[in-house]
Amino acid sequence: MGVTKDRSRWEIILDMLKAIQEEDKAKKTRIMQKAYLDWRNFKRYFDFLLEEGFIECTQDVCYTLTNKGEELLTRLEEVDEIAGSKWGF
Repeated sequence: MGVTKDRSRWEIILDMLKAIQEEDKAKKTRIMQKAYLDWRNFKRYFDFLLEEGFIECTQDVCYTLTNKGEELLTRLEEVDEIAGSKWGF
């Protein structure tokens, strides 16, 4: 059996932003599944992204990235590339 690595909060946010971008009009359950999160952790990070304006509700239950969210995604991907997926914060 392999050892699982705990993800940093920024890695979780990156995974969530990627999931939302890939789905176009993503629903909460799909974002949670694609980011490999339980409901409690999903809710915590999802609320942060929504409150800070990184994502928005486009329809009754669908979410997309805002311009601010796209910028955050780009920057986190750059850091991920530079760090080689070994963030440490």
